[in-house]
Amino acid sequence: MLHPKLIHPKSIVVVGGSDNIHSPGGRVLKNLLDHQFEGNLFVVNPKQDVVQGVRSYNDINDLPEVDLAIIAIAAKYVVEAVKVLTQKKNTKGFIIFSAGFSEKDEAGAKLEREIVGLINEAGGSLLGPNNIGLINKHYTGVFTTPIPKLDENGVDFISGSGATAVFIIEAAKSMGLTFSSLYTVGNSAQIGVEEILEYLDRSFDKETSSRVKLLYIESIKNPLKFLEHTASLIGKGCKIAAIKAGSSEEGNRAASSHTGAIANSDVFVDTLFKKAGILRCYGRNELITVAGILQQKESEGKNIAIITHAGGPAVMLTDVLSKNGLKIPHLEGKESKALLDKLFDGSTVSNPIDFLATGNAGQLDAIIEYCENSTQIDAITVIFGSPGLTAVDDVYAVLDKKINTSKKPIYAVLPSVVNVKNEIREFIKKGNIAFHDEVLFGQALSKVYNQTPVRKKTKNPVLQFSTKIRKLINALPDGYLPTEVAISLLETAGVKFAVPLQARNQAELNNISNSVTYPVVLKVEGPLHKSDVGGVILNVSNEVELHDNFHKLMQIEGATSVMIQPMIKGMELFIGAKKETNYPHVILCGLGGIFVEVLKDISAAMTPVSDEEALQMITDLKAAPILKGIRGQAGINIKLFADTIVKISDLLTLVPEIAELDLNPLMATQNDLTAVDVRIRLERSVKKLQPNQINEIA
Repeated sequence: MLHPKLIHPKSIVVVGGSDNIHSPGGRVLKNLLDHQFEGNLFVVNPKQDVVQGVRSYNDINDLPEVDLAIIAIAAKYVVEAVKVLTQKKNTKGFIIFSAGFSEKDEAGAKLEREIVGLINEAGGSLLGPNNIGLINKHYTGVFTTPIPKLDENGVDFISGSGATAVFIIEAAKSMGLTFSSLYTVGNSAQIGVEEILEYLDRSFDKETSSRVKLLYIESIKNPLKFLEHTASLIGKGCKIAAIKAGSSEEGNRAASSHTGAIANSDVFVDTLFKKAGILRCYGRNELITVAGILQQKESEGKNIAIITHAGGPAVMLTDVLSKNGLKIPHLEGKESKALLDKLFDGSTVSNPIDFLATGNAGQLDAIIEYCENSTQIDAITVIFGSPGLTAVDDVYAVLDKKINTSKKPIYAVLPSVVNVKNEIREFIKKGNIAFHDEVLFGQALSKVYNQTPVRKKTKNPVLQFSTKIRKLINALPDGYLPTEVAISLLETAGVKFAVPLQARNQAELNNISNSVTYPVVLKVEGPLHKSDVGGVILNVSNEVELHDNFHKLMQIEGATSVMIQPMIKGMELFIGAKKETNYPHVILCGLGGIFVEVLKDISAAMTPVSDEEALQMITDLKAAPILKGIRGQAGINIKLFADTIVKISDLLTLVPEIAELDLNPLMATQNDLTAVDVRIRLERSVKKLQPNQINEIA
């Protein structure tokens, strides 16, 4: 948890403060002064007694006790400064701008660890090093510009990159997005994104706290902590949008199974965000556009009215919204005709509502009023720019009034950033958001409106014979489980399996051949990918074929035995799972057989998976209509497929050592679902997550 003196210090020292406002130490001091920090302010500068009008100490040892230190000196001097501050000056809050630590080399990393050790020993909190600082309502502790407009109803923004934070603030300022706070974590030596989220979660006040959080993340060191606090904030009514850049350390690890090849690091991020309810964005402009939408009133539906005086942008916006499942309902009837009578000839009101380049403020007022009273409309978008012929102050005044009085959300898309830049500036000063690009806006609106809440699993799995499973797993080495053990695990988990007969040699084949019911499938054991080496033979229909094909398969390099299974017909499905670093398992589903890696039509979710999540995974597949049955072809038992996904999720919770699991294929019909092949790999180097840990955040 962040120390209170980092958040609300009564005194601040800038170590390395100077009169040079083009240096980090000089600029942060200027920012603190310009934004009227109300506490005691000091400087440490060995060459000056006064810096920017502030008392300066030549020796840090002469400094009085101070709550917060902002440090902007060379890396090699930071350890000694921190030692004095922690041991002699009772300093608990630290912001270190200085670079040259773990981001540079091992020598820098060693210095960083020493600094963290000193601050931990003192019970303090460190933001950085190698960051740009912190802004909240108490102080402006950054060395950059511009300083965003602070507003209690603005967004809380956490960034792993100082430069990216600056670029986002610049873009946000141009559209009117305001901020409640800014935290940049730099190297995250002690405090990372997760710790800031923990603070925002535990200090959340439903009356005063911001309800929109923005994240730019370069690393998630503790996914469970991240998930716990993002899910908690969203549960309290917050909205979170985030960019995750880069991949985890093992993201490019060579994988041996179908699941390993598909479930890359980005899948883990995707499913983590989905589990929490985070809107994932992929660029700065998308992030702030989503944030601007989240700052508006919430819509009760997906029916959008588009009001415009320019046909082209309305057409492009209509295309984007329609392709993403939002509705642009056709408007007609006597009310619609009455509205048309108020507009100039050539106008249309069918939706989009085009009131021409000559349209005026009074007409816009009438159109919005019509949409406000229409039961067919849930939200309104107004696209209004200018060819530069006349001022449009009156139009934007109407728009401002309607945004504040309408019960429905009204989004202002104002593309004329040159011709009417002054009018847009005044519109923004009144507290409004101005979106500049209709296509980017439409994509962001679709993302916000199409987000579906996740119904999480609420109970820990209790599988029969779980003690037996643990005893079995504990006795096994890392690596792939013997097929018979993997099958036993699945059957214990409640997954139906076409149990094979196994023959390692001719004698064993002779012993079991009389018990075989034809047709059967023969599969070689030993080689990793059976199909790649011709290790699967279907429709073996008699004893002669059985013996001939057995010998053929045993000639394959690496063959150890042959599995003989009944030939089961049905649609081929796939369920897989993967564990990476300290993330919970990701579970995947889709069409099976060769389609897994060829079509890559896969849905994924992070464990534990609820019944509702499993059904949503299946619904999200492009192949979902095929699974349900199409053009006279029978579908499969969707509920049974979903139940099997949940059973695998429960098994993974009880056996966290499972690094990869493949059920491919499962043979599905309208009435049955049977697994016919399995591969399970154990890896104890992955962090074990106990069921109670997972359930705490689920």
